[in-house]
Amino acid sequence: MLEVKGLEASYGASQVLFGVDLAIGAGEVVSLLGRNGMGKTTTVRSLLGLLTPRAGAITFGGAAIAGLPAFRIAQAGIGLVPEGRQIFPNLSVRENLIATARAPRHSGVSSEPWTLERLYSLFPRLAEREANMGNQLSGGEQQMLAIGRALMTNPRLLILDEATEGLAPLVRAEIWRILDMLKRAGQAILVIDKNVDALTRIADRHYVIEKGRIVWSGDSAALQADTALRSRYLGV
Repeated sequence: MLEVKGLEASYGASQVLFGVDLAIGAGEVVSLLGRNGMGKTTTVRSLLGLLTPRAGAITFGGAAIAGLPAFRIAQAGIGLVPEGRQIFPNLSVRENLIATARAPRHSGVSSEPWTLERLYSLFPRLAEREANMGNQLSGGEQQMLAIGRALMTNPRLLILDEATEGLAPLVRAEIWRILDMLKRAGQAILVIDKNVDALTRIADRHYVIEKGRIVWSGDSAALQADTALRSRYLGV
């Protein structure tokens, strides 16, 4: 579904990505791991057209998308749950969900499109808080809303940047439960998070990035078995 080859990206004269390669198949859950400042968010920004790559190729569903404007990439079927959530604080829960909602424009893997009713069945708490403004929600509720808002675009690929950062343990557990449900429904997901144990339970494959380069890739069993790798690249 998504294939990235030789991706390079810079902020001005400062190069951040140096030939990143990664791929995500239909229905796969893939993680991008690494310490802070290693290039994870820059990779996401490059995939979404928020940062123009300086080199490399990005294809999504067989079509080249590198360098396209962000709205075109979103229309192609990539939904983002951004770091920091970035919900609309002065819109209600319902308004946040419908502001960017759209019907599927592609043949997705999900058996049915995302609607308010389906979304509220996934997140009953959002149904209860439907009339509340975004800035009246807890951090966990805001993250649920950010995920719901992305799903309402009916994406073929869902990207979560820091999926559970700053959330209480019970809320983190709920987010992982939701992501597992989405996986079982066939939703392709790229997830960035620091919780390696949770990611090895839900993700099919993993990429580790260090100083703008992919230094390791493999499945959950291999990641769990390689304690030296986790200590070197993922330890605090």
